[in-house]
Amino acid sequence: MHKNVWLLMIIALFALSTLMVLFMRSAFDSCHSITTTSNRFGEATQDTQVPIRSSSVNGGPNPLAFMKSKLVLLVSHELSLSGGPLLLMELAFLLRGVGSQVVWITNQRAADPDEVVYSLERKLLDRGVQVFSAKGQKAIETALNANLVVLNTAVTGKWLDGVLKDKVAEVLPKVLWWIHEMRGHYFKLEYVKHLPFVAGAMIDSHATTEYWKNRTQHQLGIKMPKTYVVQLGNSKDLMEVAEDGVAKRVLREHVRESLGVHDDDILFAIINSVSRGKGQDLFLRAFKESLQLIQEKKLLVPSIHAVIVGSDVNAQTNFEMELRQFVVDNKIQDRVHFVNKTLTVAPYLASIDVLVQNSQARGECFGRITIEAMAFQLPVLGTAAGGTMEIVVNGTTGLLHPAGKDGVTTLANNIVRLATHVERRLTMGKKGYERTKDRFLEHHMSRRIAVVLKEVLEKSESSKTQ
Repeated sequence: MHKNVWLLMIIALFALSTLMVLFMRSAFDSCHSITTTSNRFGEATQDTQVPIRSSSVNGGPNPLAFMKSKLVLLVSHELSLSGGPLLLMELAFLLRGVGSQVVWITNQRAADPDEVVYSLERKLLDRGVQVFSAKGQKAIETALNANLVVLNTAVTGKWLDGVLKDKVAEVLPKVLWWIHEMRGHYFKLEYVKHLPFVAGAMIDSHATTEYWKNRTQHQLGIKMPKTYVVQLGNSKDLMEVAEDGVAKRVLREHVRESLGVHDDDILFAIINSVSRGKGQDLFLRAFKESLQLIQEKKLLVPSIHAVIVGSDVNAQTNFEMELRQFVVDNKIQDRVHFVNKTLTVAPYLASIDVLVQNSQARGECFGRITIEAMAFQLPVLGTAAGGTMEIVVNGTTGLLHPAGKDGVTTLANNIVRLATHVERRLTMGKKGYERTKDRFLEHHMSRRIAVVLKEVLEKSESSKTQ
């Protein structure tokens, strides 16, 4: 009887913690950029740097309160677990929280939506967001009547001509274009030809903004509108779990048990959609090298494991099959674990010891998963590119390595450095948490966005009187 009582208590505790986590959302980001600094960026440019910090204390008046009763149309290129749609959903919920009327349309919607699309649409509807067809008359009328239209990602530019047609000019003065991506194939005039004429553009990092300015001017011959840098922030829900020691311990034990690893094993994880741009292949090569280094140097360390969260068991790509074959060929099946993509990343952040942010080329636009990991007091091993360099302080909150094949050996050495020094891991994790609390929380992000929305609304109103 006593054993049954203890078992019921454990189950109840786990259920409670799981319910807390179910409200979480994750962000798999997909943007790239070049290296720059905040001070250098912003000098004698048209771009507006939204302040990173605010003198207001948390818990004061909601900075988005002026959006009450405003009609806002959000246009997403797709509805998925990738970074862009999830960030737009977060904005939708922030606006609903202050009483905005929010309408969502998805430009590229499959004829037969999968369970992910249904689940995300249900989440929108449950929070009072209206969901319309992208090509229907309702969408056109909403765009014409809205106080604000947010185009999410460069690809949504096709929606303007494809749906609004001759009404485009009426809508452009109230468009805020939120850009997250940086791969070269997005720089097509058919996508962004209207970009110079919108009220403003909003981008997640200084590095990405500078890259967009250079590419649009030199390759497309167009000029960016007034551009705002708005770095992201962790949601209150995620911070509650990250700061709940009991919830983290329960989640850690549960996930590790499901993976078949011990409590003292050291887990290095990539939490991103599985694609070549996210660098899972180079991470596995570095991980294999780190195992060889530990063996060659006869280092006494706990067993280390690689975890790849973001797999897709229903549609395994050629790239993912390459990853799995690499694991088999190198006989490291007992050290590498693939986890299916999920909206709920908190259990995995609670269960791992180090986050690896290995996005390639120009890196991440920002990398929401990076600040989420820092909230869980995890050190970050990241590529020295893009927005990651604006988040991770090299040697303090994590360690950076070059992108590409040149970074494999450096990453392997960094894996060994953190595997062999538990105090270094803990110190870096604590510093990362402090940095997150200082500038990467939801209320920081809300204040940054509020500055942008006020200016865009004022610009939209002034255009009506001209």
